[in-house]
Amino acid sequence: MGCCSSASSAAQSSKREWKPLEDRSCTDIPWLLLFVLFCIGMGFICGFSVATGAAARLVSGYDSYGNICGQRNAKLEGMPNSGMDHTHRKYVFFLDPCNLDLINRKIKSVALCVSACPRQELKTLSDVQKFAEINGSLLCSYNLKPSEYTTSSKASVLCPKLPVPASAPIPFFHRCAPVNISCYAKFAEALITFVSDNSVLHRLISGVMTSKEIILGLCLLSLVLSMILMVIIRYISRVLVWIVTILVILGSLGGTGVLWWLYAKQRRSPKETVIPEQLQIAEDNLRALLIYASAATVFTVILFLIMLVMRKRVALTIALFHVAGKVFIHLPLLVFQPFWTFFALVLFWAYWIMTLLFLGTTGSAVQNDKGFVEFRVSGPLQYMWWYHVVGLIWISEFILACQQMTVAGAVVTYYFTRDKRNLPFTPILASVSHLIRYHLGTVAKGSFIITLVKIPRMILMYLHSQLKGKENACARCVLKSCICCLWCLEKCLNYLNQNAYTATAINSTNFCTSAKDAFVILVENALRVAAINTVGDFMLFLGKVLIVCSTGLAGIMLLNYQQDYTVWVLPLVIVCLFAFLVAHCFLSIYEMVVDVLFLCFAIDTKYNDGSPGREFYMDKVLMEFVENSRRAMKEAGKGGVADARELKPMLKKR
Repeated sequence: MGCCSSASSAAQSSKREWKPLEDRSCTDIPWLLLFVLFCIGMGFICGFSVATGAAARLVSGYDSYGNICGQRNAKLEGMPNSGMDHTHRKYVFFLDPCNLDLINRKIKSVALCVSACPRQELKTLSDVQKFAEINGSLLCSYNLKPSEYTTSSKASVLCPKLPVPASAPIPFFHRCAPVNISCYAKFAEALITFVSDNSVLHRLISGVMTSKEIILGLCLLSLVLSMILMVIIRYISRVLVWIVTILVILGSLGGTGVLWWLYAKQRRSPKETVIPEQLQIAEDNLRALLIYASAATVFTVILFLIMLVMRKRVALTIALFHVAGKVFIHLPLLVFQPFWTFFALVLFWAYWIMTLLFLGTTGSAVQNDKGFVEFRVSGPLQYMWWYHVVGLIWISEFILACQQMTVAGAVVTYYFTRDKRNLPFTPILASVSHLIRYHLGTVAKGSFIITLVKIPRMILMYLHSQLKGKENACARCVLKSCICCLWCLEKCLNYLNQNAYTATAINSTNFCTSAKDAFVILVENALRVAAINTVGDFMLFLGKVLIVCSTGLAGIMLLNYQQDYTVWVLPLVIVCLFAFLVAHCFLSIYEMVVDVLFLCFAIDTKYNDGSPGREFYMDKVLMEFVENSRRAMKEAGKGGVADARELKPMLKKR
C-alpha cells in the first residue's frame, strides 16, 4: 500500500515550517493496523452468525419449534414438534401477525411453516378449513388436522386469530406479511411508545401510505433543487450570496403568508355536512397549520434579525465563495463525491443490518417458558452486540472521514499548485490514491476519536429515555447537560478533525501533529474564522433552508389539494427531513471546500508576503482579496478598529 518507507512522524522542531506537497509518507500506521484488526473482528461476527446456521434461519425463516421452512430438519433433543420435513412448506405464517414484540425482538405469536400465504381475508374457521383443503396450506398447529378445525375445542387456541388478514410473502425472506395498513400501524405502536392516542397514529400512517407517490415526487424535487443549487454555486458564485439571501427572504415571507392563508381558508370552510371522522381529520390539519404558521412567523423574524446583523460581512463571503466556485470548475468530480460516500455508507449499513439480523437468529436452541424454541448466545459471545454497535459508529465515521480527506487532498493540490494548468489529470483520484497509500491510519485515528465521544452520548441518551418520568429534576438536568456538552465536544472535534486532515494532506504529518498545527493556525486567525468561515457556513445553511422551504411549500400545496383527504403532518415532516438531508449532503461538500481553502489561505498569508522567493500560492481572486483587505484596514484605521482587526492580513516573517 505504499507504506514500505519509514514512519512519517520523526521528531520535529516546534518551528517546523509548512512545506506543501513536498514530501509524502505514511502516517499513523499503528492505528491502521488496529482498524484492520477491528474490521477482522467484524468479519468474524458475520462469519460466526452464518456458520451457526443463522443465515438459513433468517432467509428461509423458522417456526416456533426450531424447524427451518423449506427444508428437512434434524430433531432437537427435548423439543416437541422439531425435526419435521418442511420441504414443501416454504413460508412462515404467524397465527396472530399483528402481535409482535419488536422492542424485545421476541415473537408473541406462534409461527408455523406453510405452503402458501392466504391472499384473501379468512373470516371464519370454515374459511380456514376450506383454504387448507384447496391450497394444501395448513394454517393451524401441526397437531390439528384440517377436518378438526371446526370441531375441536382447542381450535380457538391452535388456529390463527380471526379474522385472518390477507397477506403476501416478503420477497427473499419468505414471511407472510399482512397487506392491511392497520396492522403496520400496530407495528409502529410497538416501536413508538410515546404515542398515547392510537387513533392519531393510525391516521398518520394512513396519510403516509395514501400520499406515498407525492412523497416520492417531493423527494426527487429536493434532489433536483440541490443539484441546481450546486450548479449555481459552480458558475455564478459571485452573486450566489445575494441570490440565496433574496430567495430566502422571499421564500420565508411567501411560505409564512401561504400558511396563514391556508389556515384562515380552512378555518372558514363549512363543517356541517362533514362526517365525524373527516371532521376529526380537519381539526388535526387545522391545528397543524396553526403550528406551522406560528413557527414560520417566528423563524422569519429571527432570520431577518440575523441577516441585519451580518449584512456588513457579506462582501467577505462573496470573495471566498468565488474562489470555491473556481475550485469546482477545475475539479468537477467534487460534485459527485456525496454519491460515492452515500453509496459506501449504504453498502456498509446493509451489511451491518444483515449481520444484526443474523445475530438475532444465531446461537443454540433453548426452550422458553411457553414451550417454544428460541436461539440464544451464551458466554462471552453474547457481547458481540456491543462490538457490532461500536463497529457501526467507527466504520461510518471512517467512511465520512475518508470523504473529508479526499476533498481536502484535492483542494490542497489545487491551491498549492502555482500553475493550475499543471494539475493532475484527476486530482480527486490522485487524492484517493494518496489516502489509500499513506493516510488511512490518520483517518482511522480521527474517526475513532469521534467514536469515543459518540458512544457515551448515545448511552446517556438511552438512559435518559429509559428513566424518563422516573428521575428527579436534578438528575434530569445533569443528564441533559452532559448530553449537550458531549454534543458540543463532538462538533468541535469534527471541525478540528477536518482541519487536521487538511494539514495532513499538506505536510503528510500524523494526526496529532496535524491537529496541533491546524489548531495554532485557527487560533491565530480566530477573527477570520468568525467573520469569514462562520458567515460562509451560515450562507450555505440558508441554501439548505431554501431547498427545504421550497420542497415543503410544494408539499403543502400538493397535499392540501389531493383527492384523498388525510392527515398530512407526517408526510410533510418526512419530505422536509429528506430534503434537508439531501441538501446537507451536497452543500457539505461546498462547506468542506470553503474550510480547506480558508486554512490554505491562512497558511499562505502566514509564510508568504508576495515578495521574490516568497510568492503567494493563491490565485488572482484571493490576491485581490488581500489587497482589498489591506485597503479596508487602512480605511478602518480612520473609522473603526473592530473591522480593521477583522480584515487584517496575517503577514509574518519566517
